[in-house]
Amino acid sequence: MEFTDWEPIYGAILADFGYDRAADEAVRDRAAAHAAPFDLARLDSASDTVAVAGAGPSLEADAALAREADRVFAASTATDRLAALGVDADAMVTDLDKNPDTGLARTERGAVVVAHAHGDNGALVEEWLPRYDAANTLVTTQAAPVDAVANYGGFTDGDRAAFLADACGAERLVFPGWDFDDPDVDATKARKLGWAERLLRLLERRRGERFAVLDGRRDGIEPI
Repeated sequence: MEFTDWEPIYGAILADFGYDRAADEAVRDRAAAHAAPFDLARLDSASDTVAVAGAGPSLEADAALAREADRVFAASTATDRLAALGVDADAMVTDLDKNPDTGLARTERGAVVVAHAHGDNGALVEEWLPRYDAANTLVTTQAAPVDAVANYGGFTDGDRAAFLADACGAERLVFPGWDFDDPDVDATKARKLGWAERLLRLLERRRGERFAVLDGRRDGIEPI
């Protein structure tokens, strides 16, 4: 997704949550100091089924979807949980807030981490990005892309992974570990899941694909 297409959506997210665009841009610029150009061809997914793994409670039950996929793009702690089941993620998509040590270990062994910078995680960006191997780290922002910091669309770790898979040419997307109605999340996380659902609906329309994870839900999803 081009930033010109993303920016109106980004503006709506900022308004809904009361986030500050200037704060996003400030942390993006700090992240840019630690970012190196990333060859997206490393994640080329043309003709591939990509499992976009969420960190919901259903992940273990859905693990076969990830195991049988050609590639796995995993959100945050889904990376660790899949690894415990013998499934290695091709990309870990994270804003560094839960398991940054996993990201560090991945970049040290040559595996890809997609590290996101936003207005609320400046301290984590400063702590961890200088330690990550920049050659194995794709740095992203939800604001306008600058220098080596990219924006492929998406808001939460999970839906950013889906938009990234789309940018990498995925033929088909499947969604293990997605639980939009998880009763154990707080109100803010529930609102974020609502946006993730809306963004996946937008992505499936753009792709001309129907994601099974949205079956039975589409009529209730507010369009973007």
